[in-house]
Amino acid sequence: VMLQGLWLLPNDLQMTPKTHWCDYVYFENSSSNPYLIRRIEELNKTANGNVEAKVVCLFRRRDISGNLNTLADSNASEYNRDFEEESKQPTVSEQQKHQLKHRELFLSRQFESLPATHIRGKCNVTLLNETDVLAGYLEKEECFFYSLVFDPVQKTLLADQGEIRVGSKYQAEIPDKLAEGETHTRIQEKLETKVWDPDNQLKDPQIDQFLVVARAVGTFARALDCSSSIRQPSLHMSAAAASRDITLFHAMDTLQKNGYDLAKAMSTLVPQGGPVLCRDEMEEWSASEAMLFEEALEKYGKDFNDIRQDFLPWKSLASVVQFYYMWKTTDRYIQQKRLKAAEADSKLKQVYIPTYTKPNPNQIMAPGNKPGMNGAAGFQKGLSCESCHTAQSAQWYAWGPPNMQCRLCASCWIYWKKYGGLKTPTQLEGEVQGLSPFTTSGGRAKLLAKNRQTFILQTTKLTRIARRVCTDILQPRRAARRPYASINANAVKAECMIRLPKATKAPIKNRSIPRPPLATIVKELGENLPTTRELLRDLFIYYFSK
Repeated sequence: VMLQGLWLLPNDLQMTPKTHWCDYVYFENSSSNPYLIRRIEELNKTANGNVEAKVVCLFRRRDISGNLNTLADSNASEYNRDFEEESKQPTVSEQQKHQLKHRELFLSRQFESLPATHIRGKCNVTLLNETDVLAGYLEKEECFFYSLVFDPVQKTLLADQGEIRVGSKYQAEIPDKLAEGETHTRIQEKLETKVWDPDNQLKDPQIDQFLVVARAVGTFARALDCSSSIRQPSLHMSAAAASRDITLFHAMDTLQKNGYDLAKAMSTLVPQGGPVLCRDEMEEWSASEAMLFEEALEKYGKDFNDIRQDFLPWKSLASVVQFYYMWKTTDRYIQQKRLKAAEADSKLKQVYIPTYTKPNPNQIMAPGNKPGMNGAAGFQKGLSCESCHTAQSAQWYAWGPPNMQCRLCASCWIYWKKYGGLKTPTQLEGEVQGLSPFTTSGGRAKLLAKNRQTFILQTTKLTRIARRVCTDILQPRRAARRPYASINANAVKAECMIRLPKATKAPIKNRSIPRPPLATIVKELGENLPTTRELLRDLFIYYFSK
């Protein structure tokens, strides 16, 4: 396998022979679980000679909690609703909705290192565009999409910063065209601010001389400032800092505000308190802050929101962005660029990975057959594929809990390994994915039916006799209230032998208790109703008198 192209021919699937280092690939960490989808960042050779791939983790729906799945469903519903407002969204069946959940991934910024020998194929992952039709992903093999970013530490889902604003709500409102001879009254002061007038009375040599004076004033101001003297100890560094754009902008703005009068502009540069000092972000930032910025840039790239939030919270976003573009003009940026280029040249260029030919332990093999040659002989009668319900397949794979005896055909097994689900939704799939059997993928509570064996607890005759004869020893009421206390069965048995030395073998007849009919009971309650009222009254008086 080469870094320029990973040559892999796994046993379970065929793939495009070339895979670049920055592509998305399948990794296999378990023979029974679906493939992991990762993006290769770099390949490194370890001390023992093996090759490890530094990858970015992407997560499936089966890898996150049910609450986050509900949030992802609401995000998908909002996407479909916005798409329908702009164009005609084709109808999607329930089975297609089920399969689209297998194509959705969640990007993360979590890195990990995996052995390169666990690579099983190549896939395509793209950021979901607002103009994309979701059903189109089902027509492409090994094609996934993502629109949300998953944080494994905080357990949160956030929208990706990349967004293409397409649609009528993002269009500019163009005013109507003016008719012939019609003039549009425009209040210039409310629309814009004039910062420079090219038609001024000064000539170009005079403007250049004023800019030289402004640079000299800036150099003198830095020499008087204590903090600038520490950061820029030499005169050359102070003069270079004074020649930056911030000084030139201030000089030209001073000319504009003073009506291009050189005498007034000179006095503005040096007021009563001393020379004016103008500094940009390169001078405002300390060396430690610049080091933090470089470290954050190495971790997050040009994601300035995260750089500011995690590394430089005391800086404004505009300050971070401005410092980045000024930092790119320094020698420090050029040195780091050269170091990265040298590291890229020294990285691993060619890696060979042998063809993966090991049989999958989940293959169902007939006795005496070799792996991969069992056909349908090892398949039990009466069982079919759990996904497509076919009974004919060249190869079968065990799937799900062992006690369920579920099977998948060869095509459905490849689908399960690639997409992490079955083509047809089943109740068992939620349990296999690790979800709660009482919760659907949409987060709604749903009780799945389970087969339970009905039983009845029936006591023996000896137990019933012991309850009556050995009441003083067994004490059933006390024993029932203390379920964890042990009962001395030997003492109960000895007492029975003493009290019933010549017990008859005939069954004891239970004495039947005559029960009056319901009408009689109601009649008696009605006759004694005043007595009951008096009793309740006496109890009430007694209670409050205490």
